[in-house]
Amino acid sequence: QVQLVESGGRLVQAGGSLRVSCAASGRTFSISAMGWTRQAPGKEREFVARISWSGGSTSYADSVKGRFTISKDNTKNTGYLQMNGLKPGDTAVYSCYANLQGSSTTYWGQGTQVTVSS
Repeated sequence: QVQLVESGGRLVQAGGSLRVSCAASGRTFSISAMGWTRQAPGKEREFVARISWSGGSTSYADSVKGRFTISKDNTKNTGYLQMNGLKPGDTAVYSCYANLQGSSTTYWGQGTQVTVSS
């Protein structure tokens, strides 16, 4: 199993920047990919970004492409989501997830609240 703990969410003004982190523990050697989703009040969860844990290839939702950057530090077993040019529409609970090699189970963190004020 893998345990994920997000941190870094807070209130930020529109146009500002914020970096949220996702610290992994447990079977971190088995992580194949880490990603971020978000869920705004009254809306469904949506994919934000994903990164391959070994090769580092990335993918992004169109809504954040060019503004958000996903990265990782394998030595710290931590993933990051750098968010620039934040908009009120980015307000949501941001949750990280991890996939393990050879497993169909997706592991989730508890989420961190990001609020963007206009």
